[in-house]
Amino acid sequence: MSAVLVVLLTIDLARRRDVPIALALPVSLATFALLLPLRQTASLAAFTHALGSSGLFLAMGAALGTVTALRLARRRFGAPGGVLVSLILVGTAVVLAVAGVSLSARLNAMIAPLGHLGDSLTALLFITLVQQLLWLVGIHGAALLAPVILPVYLTLQSENTTALARGEPLPHIVVTSFFLFITPGGSGGTLPLVVLLLRSRVQRLRTVAYASFVPALFNANEPVTFGLPIVLNPILAVPFVAVPLILSVTTYVAMSWGWVARPAVYLFSWIPQPLAVILATKDWRAEVLVVANIVLAFLLYAPFVRRYEHQEAKRAAATSEAS
Repeated sequence: MSAVLVVLLTIDLARRRDVPIALALPVSLATFALLLPLRQTASLAAFTHALGSSGLFLAMGAALGTVTALRLARRRFGAPGGVLVSLILVGTAVVLAVAGVSLSARLNAMIAPLGHLGDSLTALLFITLVQQLLWLVGIHGAALLAPVILPVYLTLQSENTTALARGEPLPHIVVTSFFLFITPGGSGGTLPLVVLLLRSRVQRLRTVAYASFVPALFNANEPVTFGLPIVLNPILAVPFVAVPLILSVTTYVAMSWGWVARPAVYLFSWIPQPLAVILATKDWRAEVLVVANIVLAFLLYAPFVRRYEHQEAKRAAATSEAS
């Protein structure tokens, strides 16, 4: 994915910023390749372990840095400036590689502290915020952070399951199955968004909603995230980030005050919410909580959906008149 991203992103940025693709792409690829953890590649498994979660960030940095530098150099010094900057970028990457400096390792070190935040509301909100912000730039936030965070929360989940088997109080609130309560329809809690768009007066939005409804029931929201899109959408970005944060607070408070049992059992995220939460907690009150969360998410999405729908209606009318 990282290798594909660096190619496609470089080509797209070069076109948008009037930089020759034939110059930008080789420089971007060379920079990216030289900054990989090549000294730790005794095997493919060792390479992927060394690269960790940093590959996508490294690819984005190589593409953005290369195209931006080339654009500035060509504007100021013309074609010779672009060639000189290309040599400087590749030369710098060579020096770092020879010196054994791995930017991917540095990036992994920056991400690693997320795995030590533990079972607290502060940690939950911070991790949720990071995941949602990554989604907004087209990166699967949960998948990217999984190597760092998932082992921690699976361990806490296992301790809850063991406590349940022994008849003891469950020690942890924020475990893997906790996230079932804050993501109705998938990351961003987008099931209410899809339901709102089912009756949109804009044909394109209704089409996306109908195509996304069944996947959303199973918490797969890629059709609406990329089809609408929510990615890089300044209007829908606000509830997309805010809804999971608010639902995290309501769920954490409900469980910490004993209104709903803590999640005891690990369940896959594709199981529909109403079934998943009651299986995870063994508590009928979990149904009430998840319904309340969905209603709250519905209310939070509604004004932003109306604004986005109005914008899309104007755009569709302008396109119709132009055609």
